[in-house]
Amino acid sequence: MKKVVLLCAFLVSTSSYAKLFSTEFVQFQLPTGWECTLEGTEWLCQSDNKDRQKEAIIIMAAKERGSQDTLEGYTSYLKEKKTYTLPNRKSQVSEPRYTKLKVVNDTKWVDSLHLASEVPGFYTRYLATVKGDLGIAVTFSTGKDHYDSYQPVFEKVIESMRAFVIKKAQVAKYQVKKKDQNLLEANIPPGSIMTGPRVVQGQGEAPKKKQDDTMLYIVLGALVAGFIAFKKLKGGGKSGVKKKKKKKA
Repeated sequence: MKKVVLLCAFLVSTSSYAKLFSTEFVQFQLPTGWECTLEGTEWLCQSDNKDRQKEAIIIMAAKERGSQDTLEGYTSYLKEKKTYTLPNRKSQVSEPRYTKLKVVNDTKWVDSLHLASEVPGFYTRYLATVKGDLGIAVTFSTGKDHYDSYQPVFEKVIESMRAFVIKKAQVAKYQVKKKDQNLLEANIPPGSIMTGPRVVQGQGEAPKKKQDDTMLYIVLGALVAGFIAFKKLKGGGKSGVKKKKKKKA
């Protein structure tokens, strides 16, 4: 009897800390101590603890449904390697680990795992589905060193996911990707605390820091050269005066 009471107390205390994240399109149970913020058309969910924010991230995105937004289309796309360009202009190619269908709360999702598809050295698990006139994707990314510890956490989130039907007339009211955009491309916003900027499949721009540094060196070089030239001219003028004085003596 005592064990039952303790178990009930534990369940009540655990559920009291549970936080439900919900948008118009999808909802799921957030891990304890996590928060979500909207960045453009994507929801970014991370730990409140800044020291742990670089370990894992959950991203939710939705888009107006186009011809490519089907379970078959998502399956085909996620079975292939993903390629993007890093800030140093090197090409990064992902390693697909699996792609399959998964039923969660009566909804079929395409479930796929890649290594280095969004960020080098990170695993990203994709859950994508279609509901009404929307395509919906939830991605779970974590560093290789933290993969095993975060999998149980992510599984609980996935088990709680529910997607909602949105009709075409309602789509324009919400922050979603355009019909011609790829739902499963670059779901982690450039510049987020975990990733930093990057160029994805020819889109966007690389950081300008290198160009700015080069310009700084050019300006500094010009100033140094000007200073040296000035010193030479000044020195030459003084020696000329000394020579004239010697001639008079």
